[in-house]
Amino acid sequence: MSATTTQASVAPANPVRSPSRALVLSMAAATGIAVANIYYSQPMLGLMQADVAGQAVTYVPTVTQLGFAAGLFLLVPLGDLVERKRLILLQFLALAAALTFMAIAPGAGLLLVAALLVGLFGSVAQQIVPLAANLAPEDSRGRILGTVMAGLLCGILLSRTLAGFVAGIAGWREMFWLAVPITLAAAALMAVRLPRSQPQETGLTYAGLLSSIGALWLRYPTLRQAAYTQCCQFGLFSIFWTVLALHLKEPRFALGSEAAGLFGILGVAGVLAAPLAGRIADRRGPHLVIVVASAISLAAWLVFGLWQSIAGLIVGVLLLDLAVQASQISNQTIIYALSAKARSRINTVYMVLIFLAGAASSGLAVATWHQWGWNGVCVLGTAIALLGLGLQLRRPR
Repeated sequence: MSATTTQASVAPANPVRSPSRALVLSMAAATGIAVANIYYSQPMLGLMQADVAGQAVTYVPTVTQLGFAAGLFLLVPLGDLVERKRLILLQFLALAAALTFMAIAPGAGLLLVAALLVGLFGSVAQQIVPLAANLAPEDSRGRILGTVMAGLLCGILLSRTLAGFVAGIAGWREMFWLAVPITLAAAALMAVRLPRSQPQETGLTYAGLLSSIGALWLRYPTLRQAAYTQCCQFGLFSIFWTVLALHLKEPRFALGSEAAGLFGILGVAGVLAAPLAGRIADRRGPHLVIVVASAISLAAWLVFGLWQSIAGLIVGVLLLDLAVQASQISNQTIIYALSAKARSRINTVYMVLIFLAGAASSGLAVATWHQWGWNGVCVLGTAIALLGLGLQLRRPR
């Protein structure tokens, strides 16, 4: 048998066509717009507290994050059961309604309810990511996921800047009013660009869909390793950003929260790293990228501990952002290859654990700071970085 015949016999009968660049960029933009709504309240919290009576207003960002976590668990798995384009459009419309409620809420109680709904329906960003993985052929999945995740990162980075600017000029309610047409524009973009897709899991009820999430966790050791590794990476990210403002207020720096905010501009390194990491994962394999990223995270925390200056912080945060995003894209490339019909549920398991790890790491970072200061935080970060690197030394079968 000739080589040509052999190759033909193993070639897929219906190879998946790569989505157009316009479609990928549209999904990236919609993902960024969706996730930005989760973070608008953070820089406006002082204005919101001054305008709305009640100490409960200070919990708006926390409640929004809790709503997002609920959306990850309750809504994102539906992507395996119902047609994804319709689901994404409905969530965007519900998100626009929640933002309207946020803009008109008269008191702290209703404002918290609105914040919960914004977080819940803002999880539409995590509906788009597994859809991108579904549309992508295997040999370019990393590149496409990297582009979509770059859009998500831009949404996170630019949301605080936009909210601070608009609220400073017009007010915090006006920012939420502005977010309504922006969200509807993302819905319109998805209505025009997204193809319709048939759900691949047709034999489950909604209750069965949720109960199957635990079985997926037990079935795939690769999913567990990817989740554990990224929990370490995101934990490192959360530790740094939780303690940074406190560190900069120390007498050796005597800088305020504005300086801490400027470090966010360095997050552009992560945006640039996402597509690049995806391309390398496609060509050389995602495991190599994760190992290198884990080593870079360790290097970042060694820099934080040994080079205690503004220059050291800048170098360290560049390394840390690069590592966290490169690892994220590569781990997503791995987990989305496990089961085509369960990608939304796999995404739920993965993202919920990362979200919880970030919250736990933030709390641990604050406790460590109060007990041992910046040196203690650096020891904590180095230990978690070593753990993340160690997880890659033993790959599951």
